[in-house]
Amino acid sequence: MKSLRPIRTEDEYEAALAEASDFVDQEPLPGTKKADRFEMLLMLIEAYEAKHYLIAPPDPIEAIKFRMEQSGLTPKDLQPMIGGLNRVYEILNRKRPLTLKMIWKLHSMLGIPAQSLIKQADQLYAA
Repeated sequence: MKSLRPIRTEDEYEAALAEASDFVDQEPLPGTKKADRFEMLLMLIEAYEAKHYLIAPPDPIEAIKFRMEQSGLTPKDLQPMIGGLNRVYEILNRKRPLTLKMIWKLHSMLGIPAQSLIKQADQLYAA
């Protein structure tokens, strides 16, 4: 077994993924050298992915709809955070952008990460 070191290239990343997949198929017993190696491989892979494969936050409206689905909410349930039912539908149908006040209320009342709710209006409502 090669010694572990930081992943710096795509080839090293692919090799680490291949080795890790072998461990996934036959997960080693906790506390063994193989289990320690597997854990270290996963940390190296995660560090490489965080640096090279940035994941953009979800679209704000999709984040709201996802939370609604998760929590069994209806558009009417969003009224305390967004306003009247017509305003809720305008937001959900992308006819109107979220305001800072709406973002804050959605974040604090529904626990939607603020980063997911904040996006440039021109990125969302471009024709």
